[in-house]
Amino acid sequence: MSKVATRFAPSPTGPLHIGGIRTALFNWLYSKNQKGSFHLRIEDTDKERSKDEYKNQIIESLKWIGINHEENVYIQSSKIKNHIEIVNQLLKKGFAYKCYCSEKEIEEEKNRAKQKKLPYIYNRKCRERKDAPNDIKPVIRFKSKIDGETILKDMVQGEVKIENSTIEDFIILRKDNTPTYNLSAAVDDKEMGITHIIRGDDHKMNTFKQMQIFKNMNWVLPTYVHIPLIHTSEGKKLSKRDKASTLDDYKKIGIMPDALRNYLLRLGWSFKDKEIFNQDESIKYFNIEGIGKSPSKLDISRILSMNEHYIKNMNENDLFDHLTKYCEIYKEKIDNKKEKIKKSLSFLKNKAKTLEDIFNNSQYLLKDKIQISTEDMKLLDDLSKKILKDFLLEFEKISNLNKESLEKIINKLVKNNKTNFKGVGQPLRVALVGSKFGPGIYDIILSLDKKDVTDRLKAI
Repeated sequence: MSKVATRFAPSPTGPLHIGGIRTALFNWLYSKNQKGSFHLRIEDTDKERSKDEYKNQIIESLKWIGINHEENVYIQSSKIKNHIEIVNQLLKKGFAYKCYCSEKEIEEEKNRAKQKKLPYIYNRKCRERKDAPNDIKPVIRFKSKIDGETILKDMVQGEVKIENSTIEDFIILRKDNTPTYNLSAAVDDKEMGITHIIRGDDHKMNTFKQMQIFKNMNWVLPTYVHIPLIHTSEGKKLSKRDKASTLDDYKKIGIMPDALRNYLLRLGWSFKDKEIFNQDESIKYFNIEGIGKSPSKLDISRILSMNEHYIKNMNENDLFDHLTKYCEIYKEKIDNKKEKIKKSLSFLKNKAKTLEDIFNNSQYLLKDKIQISTEDMKLLDDLSKKILKDFLLEFEKISNLNKESLEKIINKLVKNNKTNFKGVGQPLRVALVGSKFGPGIYDIILSLDKKDVTDRLKAI
């Protein structure tokens, strides 16, 4: 049996879709589990829509989430001569033919089918045509089987049957001498030695067309694995137009690569009742049998929960590196406050679901002067201001600043002002952070310089 080889074959016509990332992940994991190879193929034959920026984004996205492909990226547009050569072989063997139908004729056929509410299938008018008009540039159509049925033995879907009469004689070479998707994909899969094709189940009809090309060329069929698509929370097919559909949508809010990879792994695949998988475990346990047959719904709350788990449990030095890079790209550089934030990371990450949450929790450390909203200023009534004044008097006397010395002051203020911990802690938090929300009051005070605490309280 040949060594397992899988591929991910996106078109660089837009940002990489989250469903594409999951497809790449399943291909990569299966090849690694089987000690095979995983290849990246850029299908860039759509010259008008393909852009280098999207190609680079695809490559960087895979790298970011930890999916490593074989060294050389396979660029489809560089293989067109080979594709055309196969078209000529299919013509020569009688498995393809020249079609001289005009675009107007085809359009009229499509309209008639639409009026009858039937799917359009080319009428095969030129299938047995012998003459060759000199003034018409033909397209090349594949001569699909008309009789019988084709059976797809799919590792997820099981046996899928289709009547051959429903597969049209599809175009494999356009008038401008450029090959179409189904022809190029089939030829490239053969050239690359791909043994397993794992992709979305919206490709099933393409698979039936590509299988016919393989069989007519006497090539060994790959094994097909069609995975259910990802749906929105409303149950609709996820598209690039949906919010949070591209990888960049998650990077911008500070989702960790390991967390997103873990979430996508579990989106439509399971292994016993295990939820958290590190990279080695993902490779060790991944199998095709664990892929479900039903579509999975994208759940942003579950992604945030998974991300929170990774933030809380990962090495703090690694977390700080992620935070620093995230802030530099999406927020602001934190170089001048690095040490303060690093020292405070153990509590800044509490209740943080994203790196953006940690950045927001760090604002009181990043800014020399804080701003208090009108709403939060209302919390600073006369009693609150008296408590802040009394706290400052006691605070300035402290020579050894620690949690115990702060507790003594706060407990004294609670007793003297006949209030509770919130009655003291809330005004302190508003004065020091600029909001009633934020880290614990002891953590806030101990993370600031003594002068910062004094200046902020005096400002009130």
